[in-house]
Amino acid sequence: MNVLNHLSVWLSFQLSIVFIIGIPITLSLWSIQKQNKALNKLLSIYWKISLLFFISLFLLIGKYKYALIITNIATLLMTISIWFWNDINDELREYDFSNSLTTMTKVWRWSLTFISFNFLIQSLQNTSCLTFINSAACEVWLKPSSNFYVIIKNLFNFLFGANFTQPIAKFIGLFSLLIYILGLIQWSIIKLPKNGRNSCFSENGRT
Repeated sequence: MNVLNHLSVWLSFQLSIVFIIGIPITLSLWSIQKQNKALNKLLSIYWKISLLFFISLFLLIGKYKYALIITNIATLLMTISIWFWNDINDELREYDFSNSLTTMTKVWRWSLTFISFNFLIQSLQNTSCLTFINSAACEVWLKPSSNFYVIIKNLFNFLFGANFTQPIAKFIGLFSLLIYILGLIQWSIIKLPKNGRNSCFSENGRT
C-alpha cells in the first residue's frame, strides 16, 4: 500500500470515530431531550447493530485473520440499519430544514453511508487483507486499533488486576461475534417476518 492509501485508511478510521461514535452519541442525547420517538428508535437500533463494529475492533487487536471482513460487514449493517425502516423514513420526510435535529440526522445518515462504502472500496484495493490481516502489507489496518488496545489494556488491568493480551482480545471478539450472530438470526426468524420494515416506533403514539 502506498503513502496515499496509508493516509486514506488512517483518515477513514479517524472519521469513523466522529460518525460512528461521536455524532450518534450527540444525536441520542438530543433526541431524548426532544422526546422524538422516531429518532430514539432509530438510534436504539443503530447502537445494537453497531456492536459488531466494536467486536471487529477486538478482532483487529487479536489479529484475527478475517477481522477486516467483519469490519466491513459491520459498517454495511450499520448503514442498512439507518435506512431500512419505512415508518422512520416517512417521519423524517415530514420535517424541513428548519428542524435542526432531523436535519443533522439526515446529514449523519449520508455521511455514514459514504464512510461505509469508502471502507469497502479501500478494502478491495488490497483484497489479501480481507482473508489474512497479519501480513506486513496489512499493518496499516491494525494501527488504528492499537490506541483502543491501550485503553482496554489499562482499563482491564485497573478492574481485574490482570494483563489484557491479544489472545484475550481475540477470544472476547469471537465469543461476542457468536452471540451477535445468534441474536441476528433470532431477529431474522422471529421479528423480521412479523414487522417487516416497520420499526414500530409509533406503537405508543407519535411525537
